[in-house]
Formats: sequence, structure tokens, C-alpha cells
Amino acid sequence: MNKAVIITAFLVLFSGVPTVAQTSLPNMTVVSVGDGDTLRVRNQQGQAITIRLGCVDAPELKQNPWGQQSRTRLQQLLPVGQSVQVRQIERDRYKRLVAEVFVNNRSVNLVMVQEGQAVVYRQYLKGCDHTKDQFLQAEANAKSQKLGFWKQSQPVMPWDFRRGRKNTQATRERSPQQQQCDSSYPDFCIPPNAADLDCPDIPYRRFRVNQPDPHGFDRDRDGIGCER
Repeated sequence: MNKAVIITAFLVLFSGVPTVAQTSLPNMTVVSVGDGDTLRVRNQQGQAITIRLGCVDAPELKQNPWGQQSRTRLQQLLPVGQSVQVRQIERDRYKRLVAEVFVNNRSVNLVMVQEGQAVVYRQYLKGCDHTKDQFLQAEANAKSQKLGFWKQSQPVMPWDFRRGRKNTQATRERSPQQQQCDSSYPDFCIPPNAADLDCPDIPYRRFRVNQPDPHGFDRDRDGIGCER
């Protein structure tokens, strides 16, 4: 084989093709899709498992229409009954299995990023250390082509949305009379005299909470509200 053929083969293998699963990975069956980065599967022993796609973050469902589009695409890639291979990365604080999911040896995590239906979660990219360059290049390509989530002129990253940062600029622009906000919730504005609220009543997740926390968003008193 001449040198040109060898170089061409190398480029085909390592120039952005979705990562390939190892044959020894366990097989599981898709039960349901919750959103653009969460699904339920059943293992070969019949146990139901919640999987959080590792190394990526999809728009929240309330980030209309991007969150709904992301979930729809993941449902298309992983229909109920689909057989998948699962590469475990870790368990998160909610006891979910953080993993890379493969269909026909193609990384679904990477496909979601390639199509602009999810973004690279750089804080946790170490879970895909061997293929992180593929993930970063896939995101750069999707962004340059304005695919999916990247069609927005000023996209709010999913992790910022969960922390309520989408309203940071609006809060700064309020007049002093309008900025009468409960100091227990510094990331967004809840009036001090607001009716009692629960987490389902607000669009924010994983935001800072200072005591006394009148709405009880921080049940475990760890300084983070509405974590689930």
C-alpha cells in the first residue's frame, strides 16, 4: 500500500466520524427519552436505568423551541425498543448513569452535537478524553453552520439557563423601584411579597439560594435551589 492510500485511510478514520463503540460494551434497550440528554433503558437483567448523556448538554425543555427539538431528535435516534451499547463514564449526584450511547457503533452523544441539538459540556468533557477533539470540532462545525441550537443570535447555554442567568441583563436594566427582589435568590428576581412558590412553578434550576429561603427551594440547605 502506497503512502497516499495510508494517509487517506487515516483521515477517514479520525476526521470527525462519530466515535465507535467497543464490541465488549453492554447492550441495553431504550425504554423512553426524557429530554435531549436523558433517557431510560433496560439492561439484560431487566433492570430499568436512567442515563444522562455524558460530555454534552442539551437545551432545557423550557428553552423553546430548542429543548423540544432536541428531545424530538433524540427520540428519532433512540426510538423505544432500540438496542444500544453503553459506555459508562460515572454516576452523577442524582445516581443517574452518565454514559456514551452507541447505535450501530456510532456515538449518539456526538451525533447530537454534530447536528446542533446539544452542546459540548466542557466542565465534564474529561469523560470523553480520548475523543474530546471530535466533540469540540463537531460543535465548532455546527455553530459555524448555524445548526439547531446555534440558529440563535444570542444562545443561552443550558447550564446558564438552569441557574437563571437568562434574566441577568433584564434585572440590571430594571429601575430601582422595580429591583425590589428577594435577596434569597440573587440569580433572578422574585418579589419579597410573592405568593408561595414551588420548583415546578418557576423555570429556573440549580440556582444560588441564600437563607432564609422563604419559598423552600433549597430543601437540603446546600445553597443550590431546585436541583432536580
